[in-house]
Amino acid sequence: MSEFTPMPIPDGRVEANGKTYMPDAKGNLVPVELIAPAAQLEDETVRKIIGYAMALSEQIARFKAHTFEDLGALEALLRQEYNVTKGGAKGNKSFMSHDGLFKVQVQVADHIDFGPQLQIAKELVDECLNEWAADARAEIRAIVTRAFNTDKAGQINRSEIFMLLRLEIEDARWQEAMRAIRDAMRVVGSKVYVRCQHRPTPDARWETVTIDLAKA
Repeated sequence: MSEFTPMPIPDGRVEANGKTYMPDAKGNLVPVELIAPAAQLEDETVRKIIGYAMALSEQIARFKAHTFEDLGALEALLRQEYNVTKGGAKGNKSFMSHDGLFKVQVQVADHIDFGPQLQIAKELVDECLNEWAADARAEIRAIVTRAFNTDKAGQINRSEIFMLLRLEIEDARWQEAMRAIRDAMRVVGSKVYVRCQHRPTPDARWETVTIDLAKA
């Protein structure tokens, strides 16, 4: 961490009447000498880590802004000078170094929500399962259960909904239910992601430059 400058974080100490205090979570001023050494060490370590984390967060934000500025300037130049455009209909783009060893991808991910037609789809699916009874495969019942159960945040399980759409079932009511699901889909927003990749040789596999803390 010595090569990376952390953001200054207050040490949490308050001077009053010639004595040093540290406020607790309730706002009470506690004399430092009454705070256990282990608690003081924990406090110091947490503040140190947070200082680095906040500085890194700002650096990533600056990197993202500069990345889009640089790519935007490049695209403007390509359009103006060479009448060349990058990307497909959804805005996904890929930029490559001349030697094929470095790549920057811009990906647009739509955020999909579901309208009231989803309830109609659930009723039709339930009809199918009830009529099929024992003939319905256990894995299909499991997917249906997971798809229409809300998660802890109260959201529909989108990945399982999409699993339903991939099942090949000829029953007319099932097909109508899948049509209702597709009609219920609506794009309520989108997010742009940047992925930087590199490889040692042109025929080697791409390696992603890790920025996500959980994957570092």
